[in-house]
Amino acid sequence: MAISAKLVKELREKTGAGMMDCKKALEACDGDLEASFDWLREKGIAKAAKKADRIAAEGLTAFVMDGNAAAIVEVNSETDFVAKNAEFQELVANVAAIIVKNQPADLEVALKLDVDGKDLETVIAEKSGKIGEKLSLRRFVVMNKADDEVFGAYSHMGGKMSALVKASGIDETKAKDVAMQVAAINPQYIDRSAIPAEVLDRELTVLKAQAMEENANAAKPKPENIIEKMVQGRLNKNLQEICLVDQAFIKDSDLTVAKYLGNGKVLEMVRFEVGEGMEKREENFAEEVAAQMKG
Repeated sequence: MAISAKLVKELREKTGAGMMDCKKALEACDGDLEASFDWLREKGIAKAAKKADRIAAEGLTAFVMDGNAAAIVEVNSETDFVAKNAEFQELVANVAAIIVKNQPADLEVALKLDVDGKDLETVIAEKSGKIGEKLSLRRFVVMNKADDEVFGAYSHMGGKMSALVKASGIDETKAKDVAMQVAAINPQYIDRSAIPAEVLDRELTVLKAQAMEENANAAKPKPENIIEKMVQGRLNKNLQEICLVDQAFIKDSDLTVAKYLGNGKVLEMVRFEVGEGMEKREENFAEEVAAQMKG
């Protein structure tokens, strides 16, 4: 199939690999991005275990804790300038409070919530008109806890990133530290038991292919049992990076998060970073100026 320049560019941004390598990978995998990413890793060209999401939309994340309920939200704006606006910040705080109080099932239900006789969608739209930018509630998560459990929350960079955790067997100070860990390091899973079997199988397949490729090109090939140990070692290293409890604790790198927790257990975690996974709006100021001069 014909590989578009856009597809090559997208794979290049996700992997950091060269343009020609990305084109070869896409051609080998019939334009499938995920398969191409794995192909590049197998060849040792893309070393990153995870793809970097392109950050586009501006806005804020926020959390609120209310008794045994807590919520985390992301509200988007078009520019960072508006995200720093006190009126926008107040809107985001109000949205979080409304979400935690009503605990809607999904975004559609949330936007229909009553706020002093208007639905939430109308409240946001009216604020959009006043501020002069499109504003939108993108996502939220609500957590509920038992009396003997605790919430921990942490916000970074003025709300550009927030994390919320629910835990048992620890106090609120430790729970906040864990939320800070989640915000800073972005683990994908709490522990290894939470990793889906298909994710483990895929990782193992990629690492085996990568090791076999290296061994085939080595001046002195290693025996199969050594290759197996090497693959397991790499798998363990990768899992340590993506599992919260296996990560080095950010406040004391001599400890893992599991050791810091002691008998405590993290039950839920969520992390929002503004705009993650959204397409970046590309500005071309030269074209914009030229268009205005023509007008």
